[in-house]
Amino acid sequence: MPDLDWNRALWDTQHDWAAGEGGEEWSAPWGGSEPQWFGSLYPRLHRWLPAQNILEIGPGFGRWTKFLLPACDRFVGVDLSAKCIHSCRETFARASHATFVVNDGMTLPEGGPFDFVFSFDSLVHAELDVFESYVPQILSKLSRRWVAFIHHSNLASSNHQAPNPHLRARSVSAERLRHLISRAGGALLVQEIINWRETAGLDCLSLFGGRNGFARTQPTVLENAAFMAEATLVREVQARWNNVGRREATVSDELP
Repeated sequence: MPDLDWNRALWDTQHDWAAGEGGEEWSAPWGGSEPQWFGSLYPRLHRWLPAQNILEIGPGFGRWTKFLLPACDRFVGVDLSAKCIHSCRETFARASHATFVVNDGMTLPEGGPFDFVFSFDSLVHAELDVFESYVPQILSKLSRRWVAFIHHSNLASSNHQAPNPHLRARSVSAERLRHLISRAGGALLVQEIINWRETAGLDCLSLFGGRNGFARTQPTVLENAAFMAEATLVREVQARWNNVGRREATVSDELP
C-alpha cells in the first residue's frame, strides 16, 4: 500500500520530475495544467476564490500553486517531499507571501486560520490514517464558512477490489471520508465520485467545511462517470484557446 515511506521515496528519489515537466504529464488528458485548471478545476472552485489565506497540501512541483498564488494574500504549501518543497521555493522565490514547509505527511504546519485548503492529484496516494490525522487539523484551521477541497481515493468502495493501476490508497473511500468529516465536527458540502482514466469511480472530490458555518447545508453526493470525457472536451476545444497567445508571442518575439 502507498504508505508514507513509499510516498516519500517515490517523490524524493524515484520519480523523474524533469522528464514529466514538473507533473505536467498528469495533465496531458486535459491538454496541460492551464486548460485543466480553468476548464475543470476552477469551475468547481470559483465560489471560493480568491481567498485571503490558502493552504495547499502536496503541491509537488507547483502545478496548481501557480494558479493559487495570485488568488490570495498569504499562501502556505506543505509536502512530505523535501525535493518538492525545494523546487517550489526556487520556482516561486519572488512570491513574498508564500511559505513552503516540509512535513511528516501527517501533521500540518502551525498557523491559520485558512480560508481555503486545496489538494489535487496528491492525496489520492494517502491512506486512511493520513486523513484521520489531517481532517481534524484542517477543520481546526478553517475560517468560518470557508472550505477544503480534497481529491482522494475511492478504492475502498465496494465497487473496487483488485486492479490498482494508478496506485491509489486502498483504505480510502468517499463514504469513509464522509464519516471522518462528520466525526471531526465538519460538514460535507459536495462529494463528486469520478472516473480516472479507464477506471470508473476510482477517485472522489470532497468539499467540506466546519459544521458551525454550514449547519443548514444539505450535502450533495453525485457520481460523474464522464469526468474524463470532460477532460477530452477541454483538451480538444478549450486547450486550443490557451495555445493561441503562446503561438502569437513566439512569432512576435522572432520578428525584427
